Amino acid sequence: MSGQWKVAVDRDRCIGSGLCAGTAPDYFALVDKKSTPLRDLVDPDETVSDAADCCPVEAILVTDPATGDTIAPI
Repeated sequence: MSGQWKVAVDRDRCIGSGLCAGTAPDYFALVDKKSTPLRDLVDPDETVSDAADCCPVEAILVTDPATGDTIAPI
């Protein structure tokens, strides 16, 4: 695994529940009622994977940018 994680949000799939921003406010914000990652690459942090895991429509994808392996959701 690389030193950082890539965070992406499918804004077409996002329903704007805000669970991600509530779970990981240092990493996600609601912009125009849709989730937006505050940075594309982040240091590994359990709150980021928790946010992806709690998204009700699985709009958040956290991957290892070096390998493309999915970290979350699991």
